[in-house]
Amino acid sequence: MAAMFEIVELENGVVALRKVDGEGEPLVRIQFSVDAIKSFPEEHLEIAKAMIEAGVIKVGELSGMEVESTRDTNTDIPKNRTLH
Repeated sequence: MAAMFEIVELENGVVALRKVDGEGEPLVRIQFSVDAIKSFPEEHLEIAKAMIEAGVIKVGELSGMEVESTRDTNTDIPKNRTLH
């Protein structure tokens, strides 16, 4: 069975890729500077999602695995909730 991951915004504002069950450390964390968030207050979540998705796709290509995206365009997600 394939591992399932989710992109979440943690309470500290860091965007992370972690296992759906929430166990273990996140595989990836993206932390934007205060200036970056001020420059793109609404778009920073969308930018983080695109960065993580690009990385996951590349890992799939390099490992020969097929990566399925379940991307949702909704960015009105409360803190510590799944972004997609």
